[in-house]
Amino acid sequence: MISEQAKQRMRELAARYPVARSAVMPALYIAQAEEGYVSRAALEAVAEVLNMTVDDVESVATFYTMYYQRPPGKKVIKVCNSISCYLRGCDALIEQLERRLRIKRGETSPDGRYTLLTVECLASCGTAPVLQVNDEFVENLTPELVDRLVDQWEAEFQAEGQSQGRSPAGAGGC
Repeated sequence: MISEQAKQRMRELAARYPVARSAVMPALYIAQAEEGYVSRAALEAVAEVLNMTVDDVESVATFYTMYYQRPPGKKVIKVCNSISCYLRGCDALIEQLERRLRIKRGETSPDGRYTLLTVECLASCGTAPVLQVNDEFVENLTPELVDRLVDQWEAEFQAEGQSQGRSPAGAGGC
């Protein structure tokens, strides 16, 4: 469910444009930030605020890869597969990630840790192959670097799990 505060932000954005529907992309970002992905309720809220049909909003949300149609994993890994990255071996790196993460491109792991996506361009052709994990870019990828990254992510999840299972120091217990 999209909050009234988010809808108000969308209305304020729409007011900046001569035609309200021009705010559809930033409105979708607001909706996605609120729910983590663009749900049916989000599509309906954006359509209502911008006086568009749900189908028109959905056509924008499904055309662009930056809008998630399903809840993404905690780590969203976007691997560039444009010509520069392709010529520098991104396909083998994608296959390596699929093996290590046990998911195929376009999928989210059952435990909700990872989403693996391929994208057309991450605008870093000079340092190909590249990937983006959440908001962080990793350039000059090699098979060894991919293995180190996955090991690092797994260690982060393990540490996160351990810290959630512990009582704070000094907390009472039997």
